[in-house]
Amino acid sequence: MARYKSPAMRKYVIRLAVLMTIYLITLFAAVTAFRANMVSGPAAYALAVLPALPIIGVFWAVMRLLVEEPDEFVRMLLVRQTLVATGFCLTVMTIWEFLQNFDLVPQGSNGFGAAFFWFMGLGVGALYNWITVGTSGDCA
Repeated sequence: MARYKSPAMRKYVIRLAVLMTIYLITLFAAVTAFRANMVSGPAAYALAVLPALPIIGVFWAVMRLLVEEPDEFVRMLLVRQTLVATGFCLTVMTIWEFLQNFDLVPQGSNGFGAAFFWFMGLGVGALYNWITVGTSGDCA
């Protein structure tokens, strides 16, 4: 079976590729600069935030896909997938916060923050669609 490829889906894949490339470049630059103690003060804050911007862009790209997708069934699958991802992320982060509050796990998430769990949740949402509807729509 061929994968579904609407113009909106093609735009999404291009946006995702561009944003992930920018993410890798900015993350590499930030890690390199911080390890070499090359930045401090306000520039350090700006550089630390820089890799987060393409991740925020990915959230935008997913939401644009929801708006631009012409097929109602595929759009419904995407909405279900993002709702499951959001619920999954909120659940994991809420549990983690309570574990931290009672000093059962160390403070911080060692890089596994809300965005990481939301992206994992997209996979859980695709699996949920496949189990309940019989297809994940071969999307996102």
